[in-house]
This record gives sequence, structure tokens and C-alpha cells, in this order.
Amino acid sequence: MLAPRFIDSNILLYLFSTDEKKADKAEKALAENSVINIQVLNEVTNVMRRKMKISWDDINEAQALIRSFCRIEPLTLEVHDRGKQIAERHQFSVYDSMIVAAALTARCEILYSEDMQHKWSVELTLEIINPFTPT
Repeated sequence: MLAPRFIDSNILLYLFSTDEKKADKAEKALAENSVINIQVLNEVTNVMRRKMKISWDDINEAQALIRSFCRIEPLTLEVHDRGKQIAERHQFSVYDSMIVAAALTARCEILYSEDMQHKWSVELTLEIINPFTPT
């Protein structure tokens, strides 16, 4: 079984994209022992509602599907404190740092994100991968 892989909201949102290549890659990432947290669910909800203008019923249905594939990690004070340390040390945005902290706390080896530096390693245990970057 693959080690757990954390999925950032920007990857999950491609599940609802008209870009079939990216949607397929997002679907593949979701099927690989995936982990998300409440922050990711909140970000996905916000974008689906405000930018994509998706109905609440469709949002609920989409998130039920996402939740059926992912282990959901809680947003804790440990993640918050670790995220602040990561933001200070690596100069990431606070929200990106919270995602990195959540992935580290969940003992993930890979963090799929489109917004962070591809192939960047954090604390020698987590590698950030942009699944849309050609290998």
C-alpha cells in the first residue's frame, strides 16, 4: 500500500474542471491513499460556491464523494503551531504552511499541490509534488 499522500484544495478542484488531463490526474491522486483536512474541505467549498457558482446540493454531493476516498484529518492546535513555524522558517504563506503542517502531522510522504515549489522537500520527510508538471 502506498504511503499516505496529502492533497491540496487546488488539486481537488480540478476534479470539476473541463481540462480532462488535469481532471484525470486529480482523480488519480485522489485514489492513492489520500489525506485531506478540514481546511481543504473549507477551501474547496469556498471556491465551488463563490467562483464556480455551484449549488449547495451539488457541493454536498461532490464533497461526499471526495470524503469517501480520503482520510480526513482534524485541524488541531498542533497543526496550527507547526504551520506557524513552517511559515516563519520557509517564508510560505500562512495557509500553505498550514497545509504543509497538516501533511507532516498526518505522516504523509507526498503533498500534491499546484501552488508550491515542485519537488521541494520539507523536514526530509515530505516532498511537494505538482502532479501537472511533466516528469
